[in-house]
Amino acid sequence: MILIINICNEKLHYFEFVKPIEDILIKNKIKFETKHYKKITKNDLEKASKIIICGTSLKDNEFLKHIDNFNWIKNFNKPILGICGGMHILGLIYDGKIQKNKQIGLIDNEYHLHHYLVNSNEFTYSKNKNQMKHKSKPFQGILFHPEVRNKEIIEEFMRD
Repeated sequence: MILIINICNEKLHYFEFVKPIEDILIKNKIKFETKHYKKITKNDLEKASKIIICGTSLKDNEFLKHIDNFNWIKNFNKPILGICGGMHILGLIYDGKIQKNKQIGLIDNEYHLHHYLVNSNEFTYSKNKNQMKHKSKPFQGILFHPEVRNKEIIEEFMRD
């Protein structure tokens, strides 16, 4: 079962940032459960074979005030895909720093609408710092939203 973690503070943002990921999993007949990050339990983490931490809207950064809710990541060893804010969470849990991002718009076939990047010594980064992989754990992060134009990224994550 894949655990989808919703980090949206605004309830309507679910339809833009979480539901499209659920739809991809439904289309691929993948079992999943969606939970808001404030309601994650130890049992949810144990049942999950993989986790997707969804993104949220440009100005919805409430989750950053509750970064301690994600401390479980340090002891987690199953695959995690962090999208947008999910990538920020992964980096911050590993003592990363948020930095201003200057890339806005369609760049290299990826749509960027982000003000910030995250840098952590625990991750390796793509050339433009829009993708990252943990050096020893099965964690990866992407700043763009694959549920919009690159659904195959989510499908590949499910297969690996």
